[in-house]
Amino acid sequence: MNPLDVAVIGGGQAGLSIGYYLRAAGRKFVIFERGKVGETWRSQRWDSFAVNTPNWANGLPGDAYEGDEPDGFYHRDQLVDYFEHYAGKFALPVMEGVTVTAVDAEGDGFRVTYEEADGSAEAVTAANVVVASGIMQAPKIPGIRERFPEWLEQLHASDYRSPDKLPPGAVVVIGSGQSGCQISEDLIRAGRDVYLSTSKVGRLRRRYRNRDVVAWGEDMGFWDVAVENLPDPAIEFAAQPQVSGVGRYGSTLSLQSMARDGVRLMGRLSDVEDGVLKTDNSLAEHVAFADERSAEFTRMIESFIDANDVSVEPIEDDPNDEPAGPEVAEAGLTELDLVEDGVGSVIWCTGFTADFAWIHQPITDDSGRPVHNRGVSPVPGIYFLGFPWLHSRKSGIIHGIDEDAHFIADAIAARN
Repeated sequence: MNPLDVAVIGGGQAGLSIGYYLRAAGRKFVIFERGKVGETWRSQRWDSFAVNTPNWANGLPGDAYEGDEPDGFYHRDQLVDYFEHYAGKFALPVMEGVTVTAVDAEGDGFRVTYEEADGSAEAVTAANVVVASGIMQAPKIPGIRERFPEWLEQLHASDYRSPDKLPPGAVVVIGSGQSGCQISEDLIRAGRDVYLSTSKVGRLRRRYRNRDVVAWGEDMGFWDVAVENLPDPAIEFAAQPQVSGVGRYGSTLSLQSMARDGVRLMGRLSDVEDGVLKTDNSLAEHVAFADERSAEFTRMIESFIDANDVSVEPIEDDPNDEPAGPEVAEAGLTELDLVEDGVGSVIWCTGFTADFAWIHQPITDDSGRPVHNRGVSPVPGIYFLGFPWLHSRKSGIIHGIDEDAHFIADAIAARN
């Protein structure tokens, strides 16, 4: 393989997308993948998982969706199958089952060291390196987990597969972002008792005036807002909104709809003492925040309709989007006795972290986060791709990969 024009690290949607443009440019490159193509989708998603963006928004470069259900949602396995088909269709050179362990400077380029499945170490040289491994590299679980009883099974959302693979008893889900809400739904539908420790997360109505909200966002330029133009920089670090792709046209998720289905809501986890889980009184705030974010997006759509004289269909009823009354928070809990209430497991839906220490170049800040300008690092020849807010709001979803990958490919071409 030596020497390569480009070493791409990661064989998910980001790695495959940059691969498409490198192939088109006649570059000599390899995509290194620790597992199989789309490994994160294979090994960090549960059995009933559905992608949260509609099929029309999930096509990779040069391969727009042409199926019969553009407004439907890929199941996890369908998306993985699509990625595998894509890699074959465009003859992308993916090396599966290898883990990149180091990137070091060598001459005008880099030495990329990787470990194969049998433990042997190999290395290649490359003029450029594209880090397309994302930020979902390792589960992030807070230290308070140590205060839970030893007999209680604890697992991260990335390890959850299905209700029947959990121990008997009630389940505590911690974190009410997309994963926490969707897993809670999966559990309650299976007849499990579920307690959800909530967090401050917005939500979106799934469909409005017979269109998916992703399509409305596309028309309004919502997904194209660049990180430097955010009205509040904190938005960059906000959790993805509560929404689900389960069902023919997906579904709206709200804390009140889950409570109606039987999920017992709680505030943010604050302590565990003598087997008693304790939360703060923030549940009412969390419910109200999610309701307001949904209403705010609806107002944005209506303003867009008025300003552009758009022909629209009537507003349909969506019980899951109805604002919550005070009774939802009043019915919430602030304490839960893990033994008396029959809790058998805890699922941490608290996100992921990433470690870039294996890149032996000055590409991170003091907190360990990559430093870049639209994916271009301060070290010539090292690039990042597939990160949330790499450039715009849509950088964090499959729909934004094409634009970001094209930009990085152009940056590589401009360098050499």
